[in-house]
Amino acid sequence: MRASITTVIACLGLAGCDETAVQPPEPANLAMSHAAPNAPRWYWPEQVAKGADLYLAYCAECHGQNAEGTPNWRQPGPDGKYPPPPLNGSAHTWHHPLAMLRQTVRIGGVPVGGSMPAFGDKLNNDEIDAILAWVQSHWSDQIYAFWRERDAQSTSKLRAAARD
Repeated sequence: MRASITTVIACLGLAGCDETAVQPPEPANLAMSHAAPNAPRWYWPEQVAKGADLYLAYCAECHGQNAEGTPNWRQPGPDGKYPPPPLNGSAHTWHHPLAMLRQTVRIGGVPVGGSMPAFGDKLNNDEIDAILAWVQSHWSDQIYAFWRERDAQSTSKLRAAARD
């Protein structure tokens, strides 16, 4: 059962990664979203503060001091892999449900063909959540609302798959 849930999470996450859908949604598309533009966020200010230090220690080297990513992150390198994308809401991070974001930090991107290292042996669940809180604190209210709606949809799909 655990393996099938992990497979579903990976498939849902990869479905949001096609290179044609990397741009944040247009304001007109956000207006059609059912999510409230100033929806409360899942994290607390204390998590964001803790996440800032952890992000600098573990993530900034690749994703940039302010989560701005690597220049030309949309172009694969000589190895065929894409460089670290921005995490500030201007790339595709908001396409992924929270469970997938946590899993990506925990196991890294290597299992799905990327190059991000795994941090599950260095960070506990609370620390991973703090980093994700810091990252999402850089997202506009509109991007966050859009992400929240997508996260809710994927959570519903996961629950349905777990029942089957």
